[in-house]
Amino acid sequence: MENRLKIKVIPKASRSRVLIKDGRVVVYVTAPPEKGKANREVLKLLKKLTDVGVEIVSGEKSREKIIKFPIEKDEFIRRIEGNG
Repeated sequence: MENRLKIKVIPKASRSRVLIKDGRVVVYVTAPPEKGKANREVLKLLKKLTDVGVEIVSGEKSREKIIKFPIEKDEFIRRIEGNG
């Protein structure tokens, strides 16, 4: 099973965190958007919160990204809400 989700990334934030805004996942990271630093921090943070591997499918150079993960979308969101 593999699910996908559209997320928005805010680089150079004051602190790293994940919020659900209007039903959408918004990931704030402290890393700058250069040389993949922000993307690496996004993946690390989402893995820490959800305890599953996450991969960026599209949007490597955009704030709008599509990620994939091996659990149900509802469970993924629930884990973020429980730990974010």
